[in-house]
Amino acid sequence: MSHTVLQPPPTADQGTSPARRLYGEYPAPGLACAWTAELPRGAGPFVQRVVPDACVDLIWSDAGILVAGPDTGPIPATMRPGEAVVAVRFRPGTAPPVLGVPADAVRDGRVPLRDLWGADADRLAEAVAGAADRRAALVAAVRERMGPPDPLVPAVVAGVARGSVRDVADGLGIGERQLRRRSLAAFGYGPKTLQRVLRFQRALRLVRAGETRAAAAYAAGYADQAHFANEVRDLAGEPVGNLL
Repeated sequence: MSHTVLQPPPTADQGTSPARRLYGEYPAPGLACAWTAELPRGAGPFVQRVVPDACVDLIWSDAGILVAGPDTGPIPATMRPGEAVVAVRFRPGTAPPVLGVPADAVRDGRVPLRDLWGADADRLAEAVAGAADRRAALVAAVRERMGPPDPLVPAVVAGVARGSVRDVADGLGIGERQLRRRSLAAFGYGPKTLQRVLRFQRALRLVRAGETRAAAAYAAGYADQAHFANEVRDLAGEPVGNLL
């Protein structure tokens, strides 16, 4: 799972045809997006391969609220017939002030929000369940708890897209060790892994937009198409053709 118009998420799907699962992304101020998904009754179980995107999601369902990610590799997510979920997705580096823990505390995890918020998580889950507009209720509650991220977050995201980790550290006037420590807390990754994940997602967006794989690899910063293909296997667990 990673707008008003329905769009395919940055994943590869298995099981039930994606056309039978209703998925939508919607603008949400201060967040990457809000999203909803529903699997109609009578359909078979739907298994989706969730791939790294440097984001953290809060996902509401009848079972409660789950914190997902950030991921370093593919993780299967299963939806059951009749299940409906409502979620918000944080931009990279912006989740820790809401969660109350550094991002690396939930890396590669699917953690009940109750473990982080205690009874407040149960109250939020109940409020969302009873709301006429569950998506709006979840977005509003999350926005009330949002605080400023580490001030280095925008510069790190921009910097790793343009240059080396050393260049980013030098540009910020800090050491590479401090950059790594603050990156782990903000993104759940060190800066090198963050760079890999953001480059991977950029290349996938370019290919989906119609670029050839070779052109997308070059534009995203890979050495060549083979480098892109190897990174897709490492991060998504399957060849780029299957993922797309």
